[in-house]
This record gives sequence, C-alpha cells and structure tokens, in this order.
Amino acid sequence: MTRSEYIMATVKGRGTPDFTRRTADAEQRRGTSIVHRTANYTARPTELERSGKQPLLLTAGRVASIAKRVHHTRKKKLALLLPGHNEELIIATTIASAIKAGQPREDIYVVDDGSEDFTRREALKMLPKRNVLSKPKGGKARAVLSGIEEFNIEERYTWLHVADADSVFCPDYFRMYKRKLDARKYAVAVGFVQSLRGNWISRYRAFTYTYSQQVIRRVQSWFGMISVFPGPITCFRTDIIKHLDFTANSMTEDFDLTLQVHRKKLGKIRYIPEAINYTQDPQTLSDFIKQNLRWQRGFFQGVIKYRIGMRPHAVDLGLGYQMLELLFYLIQMFVLLPYIVITTHQWKIVPIVVLSDFLVTCALAIFSSIAARRASIMASLPYFYFLRWIEISIVVIAYFEVVAMRKFRGEKFAGWSTKGRRYALDANALKDTA
Repeated sequence: MTRSEYIMATVKGRGTPDFTRRTADAEQRRGTSIVHRTANYTARPTELERSGKQPLLLTAGRVASIAKRVHHTRKKKLALLLPGHNEELIIATTIASAIKAGQPREDIYVVDDGSEDFTRREALKMLPKRNVLSKPKGGKARAVLSGIEEFNIEERYTWLHVADADSVFCPDYFRMYKRKLDARKYAVAVGFVQSLRGNWISRYRAFTYTYSQQVIRRVQSWFGMISVFPGPITCFRTDIIKHLDFTANSMTEDFDLTLQVHRKKLGKIRYIPEAINYTQDPQTLSDFIKQNLRWQRGFFQGVIKYRIGMRPHAVDLGLGYQMLELLFYLIQMFVLLPYIVITTHQWKIVPIVVLSDFLVTCALAIFSSIAARRASIMASLPYFYFLRWIEISIVVIAYFEVVAMRKFRGEKFAGWSTKGRRYALDANALKDTA
C-alpha cells in the first residue's frame, strides 16, 4: 500500500483495527513495519511543527474537491457534435467552417441519422472514421444522445457544443466560446443565430433574428432566463447531460431541453452574442409555413408539458410575457380598434394606427440592418407584414391544435425536416463568414 492510499483510506474512515492489522501485515511482508515507520516519522518534529503553524488537514470534502479538480484537468475543453439527416450539400462546409473558427478536427463529431444521401461520405472526407457515426433514423435528440454515448463525450470533455449540420460559424466562433466558457459559473451557453444571405425569406429572417436577439435575448440574459436554446448555437456543460432527457417526444427538441434545464434548475446560462452561427432558411413559402408550424406546435407542447405560467419562475414570467404580448396585439387590432371606430365613427384612426405600426417597424428594420451590417434587410419591408401575419396565424392555429384540441400529444416525432431545404452555398451566402 502506498502512502497516498493509506491517507485516502484513513480519510474515508477505514482506519479501523482490522484495516490497520491488514495494512501492518502487508507492510511486514515487504520487510518493514508501518507502526515503526509511522512512529519514527512522527517522533521527529517537522519544520511545520517547529514553526508553530497548524497543519493542513485532509478532510473527506477537501480530498473529493481535489479529486474533482484533477479529473476536470484531464478533460478537453470542448467537443462539437453535428447530428444530421440528408446533409450531403452542406456538411463539408460546416466542418470546414468549424475548423477555421478554431475547433480542432479531432474534436468534431458527426452523427449521420439515417441519411439517404452521401452525408457520411462527405463527412469522412473531412474527419477520421472514428469521429463519424451512422445509425438508423431516430430524430435529432436521439442522434445527439447516441453521439454522446458513442464518442464518450461526458468523460472526455468539459463542454459539449451541439450544432445543426447546416451551420456556418463566424471566423472566431470557437475561440470566443472557449475564452468565455466558465464551468464554475455556467451550465449552458448560447451564441447568436443568423440567416445566411439568400432569398426574400432569408432577408425577413435576418430582420427578425437580429432584433429578437440583440434586444429580447439580451434582456432575457440579464434576468437569467433564455427562453429557448437554439439548435445551432447551444453548448452544455457535460456534467448536466445525465439530468437531461433526450428521448422526450417533442417536435422541437431544443425547446424541450431548454425547459428541462430551467425546471430542474441545472445552472446559469451564458449568452455570447459575438459568437454568430449562420444557418440556412426555407427557400419556398410552403416550406416556411411547414417549419413555423413545427416550431409553434412544439412550443405549445412544451408549455403544456412543463405547465408554463403555473410557477413563479423566470422562464414562466418570460414566456408568459411573450404570449400576453401577442394576445394584447391581437385584441388591440381586432377588438379595441374596431370598437373605437364603431363607437366614435372616427374612421381616420385606422390609417393612423397602421402608419404608426409601420413607422415602428421601419425603425426596427433600420436598427437591424445596421446591427447585422446588411442593407438588404430594408428590402424586406414591402412584404414584412405578409410574412408576419402568416406567422401570427400559425401561432393561433398551433394553439388551438395543441391546447384546445389536444392534438400532437404523446406521439413519436422523427424530428427532421431537411428535405428540399438544403442547398449548396455560393460566395454571396458566405459573405458574412469570410
């Protein structure tokens, strides 16, 4: 038995007579006596004793703390996990951008979740075979869980970054993340998701993404509440993974995981707005509608499942405010305004209200175009209300489907909706990431 093993055994309460006898027997077999060695060692006053200072006591808590620190020092800082389904057109670009952004190639992992194209082949062009896992289709959340288990992420890394396979990271993305990740303070970190330059829908999305994250998400961060951990930009401290249920049936697995972190009080959340991840958007109006329907149905699934609004928690207050804000806007436009017009016969108030709302939208568009450094955002103003009212209508439809009609509950969802959405990127789309 070594001296360190003897100390650890004593600290853990194993200094019983039987333990001491077995230890002494073992030492005698080596030709020495632990009793004599201990007596000789303690009989001579040490320099610490001569100085009159108190010795440092090895308590069980201190030993556990030291062991934990040693264990963490053996781990690497950050792993990147890319789950994907039919990502042949974009997966190589995603991996290349991650390497350029400061993530080592050996710390990037891909889970090919039942792809019917050459996603695996493209990934293997960029990564070693041991970093690519192919499995039957089971959905994004289950793909993430499979990757965590297959690549032993929890034991080997302090942080796990999960990103969509259509991500393009800004040049210093992972270098910024690694500088700002502090496992002593935070359990989760999120960056800034932005649209790649593209068609008319991308311009609209760039507008709404910029405003919501530059303003709303900053406010949420100040109050210690992020309402959703977006799929492309979320980083989890690996020691909380065991508390998360990746098998929960949800149409929006990222929102479900968000509410789990809040409900289980797993730790603080860090917002890193400088870390920008660019993603692809729907290329057609029908795909835009399908994507929003999935998002909003998943939102109300989470609201019902975790009883949002029924507890005095920050996430309840934040999401409750968002829902009440939309409800008040609808009441204002479809109840109060018609009532005032009918009772006062002042029809001129309608264009005044509409113009006021449009001026506010223009101000937000100017702010967003400056913040995102994209003058093209201003071009979304002519059709802004068209897409905005489509989104509002989808929220109302999803509410009645999930809450009132009790649909989409207890069903299994594959979690992937990439068919027809992915496209190869040109120089214009990558302009912001150069």
